[in-house]
Amino acid sequence: MTALAFDVGGTKLAAATVGDHGALLDPVNVPTPPSGVWEAAAALLRSVAGARTVTSIGIASAGPVDSTTGTVSPINIAEWASGFGLTAAVRALFPEARVNLIVDGAAAALGEAKRGAGRGTPDLLSVVLSTGIGGGLVLGGRVVTGRSGNAGHIGHMTSIYGVDQCACGATGCIETVASGPAAVRWARAHGWSGRDAVALCADAAAGDRTATTALERAGTALGQVLASAAALTDVGLVVVGGGFSQAGPPLWGPMQASVARYGRLSFVRDLRIVPAELGPLGTLTGAAVLAATPTLLRPVRTLP
Repeated sequence: MTALAFDVGGTKLAAATVGDHGALLDPVNVPTPPSGVWEAAAALLRSVAGARTVTSIGIASAGPVDSTTGTVSPINIAEWASGFGLTAAVRALFPEARVNLIVDGAAAALGEAKRGAGRGTPDLLSVVLSTGIGGGLVLGGRVVTGRSGNAGHIGHMTSIYGVDQCACGATGCIETVASGPAAVRWARAHGWSGRDAVALCADAAAGDRTATTALERAGTALGQVLASAAALTDVGLVVVGGGFSQAGPPLWGPMQASVARYGRLSFVRDLRIVPAELGPLGTLTGAAVLAATPTLLRPVRTLP
């Protein structure tokens, strides 16, 4: 009897067999192709499963997702952007398996809560800073999925520092201020001529005024939104990961100061913000935890 973890992202597809308590065993990843995505995914899953009987699969996918229909519509996978029935496709591949699907931000939150920086903390918010900004919520020790499966998508909370239009169509989403590409766009508009977010962070660490201001702006905006999210959810811990989170003090200092400035309620003042521990395996780890313990999904409750 074998459990599998499967992670669907815009740049890579990853899978692994699952050990005790959601441990990853021999994870494998392949690039996400521009076309034939399901064919590549099916080949990966078959390879990882081998000849074993698969009885449980946890899937983490870039979103949006629809957990009620098992459909995913990742904005960074063009072939699936209008909707792909991922749960049904995986069930057809492994007919004996129980299949559970969650959005990648929720998977990252679950992974950090059970096997990463949030171990022992029943209530946390996970934030992933990268080319976009994702997030997930764990409350009472279980991942919160929400009505459609997209709960915790903090990247589209509006910031008072946001003035640009987001790809989603709204104006002022935190993703337009505090993601890596957003910080780079702002810096270039103000005279910086570097290549990408990695260069921006390096220049900020070296003291470049424009790069430093770009990260200060991103951190301040992010802190304001984190304080708002903590007031709404009453979490005591925020775990921040993703490539852009590696910017260090030029980003983290303003973020922490902004949380202190905006988090004035008594139950928000002691909010802890810590770096994620699981790195690029965080989402796949969450899928593995889900495969091992499907009851960690917080069920939808209907009021009488």
